[in-house]
Amino acid sequence: MLKAFLPAQHVKSIYEIKPSDLKDKGIKGIITDLDNTLVEWDRPLATPELITWFEEMKRNEIKVTIVSNNKEMRVKAFADPLNIPFIYRAKKPMTRAFKHAAKLMGIQKEEAVVIGDQLLTDVFGGNRSGFHTILVVPVAQTDGWATKMNRRIERRILAWFRKNGKLTWED
Repeated sequence: MLKAFLPAQHVKSIYEIKPSDLKDKGIKGIITDLDNTLVEWDRPLATPELITWFEEMKRNEIKVTIVSNNKEMRVKAFADPLNIPFIYRAKKPMTRAFKHAAKLMGIQKEEAVVIGDQLLTDVFGGNRSGFHTILVVPVAQTDGWATKMNRRIERRILAWFRKNGKLTWED
């Protein structure tokens, strides 16, 4: 059961994810979380570094769709200036939004990765949907109230993975 929470890959930040590595794996699209994955949960707009990362993906013909559990106003205000498609109130870890994002990009699940900072929403939902999942270290040390609850559960799951030799990375 806990295996469903184990990401296929772990990186410290999205900036470690390079288009050439994705293309080598046949990846044509990224389904990414927004808050604490791309930017801090309370940062309204993309940083210059993030804009450059998005542009690099686009130059390499890798599509990006943001899938967030947040409200439309938050996700739209972030995604629209970047001209990035998005799904809000995604109800992650339910699988529907992940599958819909792949369909919007016109790709198969084998051609996409799911990137996020939470085991309980992003990784679990991505794994349940059959996608390659990449867990990133949260970009902020603080969280909204609902995420704080998830982090407590995540710490227990990660401790179990460590104890059972399932983690292949260092914190």
